[in-house]
Amino acid sequence: MTVHRVMGIETEYGISVPGKPHVNAMLASSQIVNAYAHDTLGERRVRARWDYDEENPLRDARGFDLSRAEADPTQLTDEDLGLANVILTNGARLYVDHAHPEYSTPEVTNPFDAVLWDTAGQRIMARAAQLAAAAPGGLPLQLYKNNTDNKGASYGTHENYLMSRATRFPDIVTGLTPFFVSRQVFTGAGRVGLGQDGSRTGFQISQRADFFEVEVGLETTIKRPIINTRDEPHADPEIYRRLHVIVGDANLSETATYLKVGTTALVLSALEAGAVPSTLMPRKPVAELHAVSHDPDLRHRIELQDGRRLTAVDLQWEFHEVAAKHVADTQGASVDDQTQDVLDLWAETLEALGTDPESLSDRIDWIAKKVLLDGYRRRDGLEWGAPRLELVDLQYSDVRPDKGLANRLAERGRLRRITTDEQVAHAIGHPPEDTRAWFRGECLRRYGDDVAAASWDSVIFDLPDRSALQRVPTLDPLRGTRQHVGGVLDRAGSAADLVRMLTGD
Repeated sequence: MTVHRVMGIETEYGISVPGKPHVNAMLASSQIVNAYAHDTLGERRVRARWDYDEENPLRDARGFDLSRAEADPTQLTDEDLGLANVILTNGARLYVDHAHPEYSTPEVTNPFDAVLWDTAGQRIMARAAQLAAAAPGGLPLQLYKNNTDNKGASYGTHENYLMSRATRFPDIVTGLTPFFVSRQVFTGAGRVGLGQDGSRTGFQISQRADFFEVEVGLETTIKRPIINTRDEPHADPEIYRRLHVIVGDANLSETATYLKVGTTALVLSALEAGAVPSTLMPRKPVAELHAVSHDPDLRHRIELQDGRRLTAVDLQWEFHEVAAKHVADTQGASVDDQTQDVLDLWAETLEALGTDPESLSDRIDWIAKKVLLDGYRRRDGLEWGAPRLELVDLQYSDVRPDKGLANRLAERGRLRRITTDEQVAHAIGHPPEDTRAWFRGECLRRYGDDVAAASWDSVIFDLPDRSALQRVPTLDPLRGTRQHVGGVLDRAGSAADLVRMLTGD
């Protein structure tokens, strides 16, 4: 029982062009991605495409494949639409998805690294927007790490966790639904406005909650489900499933991101062991997801199927107790530092949410944002419907270091960081060393001119002495690490040498 498992975060960034509301979002997003790619990778490496051959976004964990005719076009993520799509030397993917620039972190093995490469992505996006605006004829593009335009549209921040295929999917639904309904009390990014279009006045905990309409489903952009059923592990499907979590917010607070992925990893470990009780399921999960978000006072009581009524904080304590017991039962006194740190921070956060939520304004996004907004409201006598408050909400998520309110809070020490600038700078250009992302990123860095394509589970070389493309599979996320293949790459003077050494041909 530990927080260590293969995981990653993918974030679609909000994009706007001040004074030009009708600019084509796909074109603007492509300019963002291409500007960064050409500046950092060079002309030849930009031509390396994303390999879609092994992707299957319509396979459902409930045991069937949705037909392409029935699927919404936004579900066909295995089609190359010719939009900007590059692989970075840190193992990440930077591309255009649903008219938004998206950054998908490389695979990592622990919550801290998830935070580190997610923060690197935020810095990459800020630099990309700056480069795009400075290009000849460039537009003053602005990016936001948020989840809604407050006009009825939402874009996602998805988490991915590799977990055991042996865990029954119905148990995943029963075990995780109450956890996701309630965890927003520390993962929510905060939002001015209620309802999908934000037309009702008020402040809520989560930016995403109002956009969820069903309990379980395959879709991610329509009829959004609390539990997503996409069954696309990017690994050996006999051993693993990839839990694709779409119910989270885009966090600017590193502590909130750390808690989000760390607590989820702990609950997944307990779930795989059959230690999560089935008695925590809400009677009406979707309605409760909305109700919890609409209650920043944290007083709403969730009605469970067994008739009990618990606040979201109470429900999180139930999960903390399960996780802490399972850690003690399986690890005893030998629990690793990061697992213990997540458990302690989780308990500390829940204690403060129950007694003094504002004391968490230096680590929980929705509370940090609400404290800022309440200050404006008191000073200027503003009601929640005031347009200025919406602008403050948006500015909180601006990725520019000198403009984004979250960035400015962090710079002043008022929003806790768990990474350093030096660590983030390294992660911008280098992959994690303990997953297959190291092989992918290093191949791009060392032999980028010969990489024709790559994906999560392969790197494809186009070599002058070979008539066919050479695919190097990387199906196991925990192979292709620096320890595993570092010596081979160090001895290979070229991509051709590397392929010969790996294949024996």
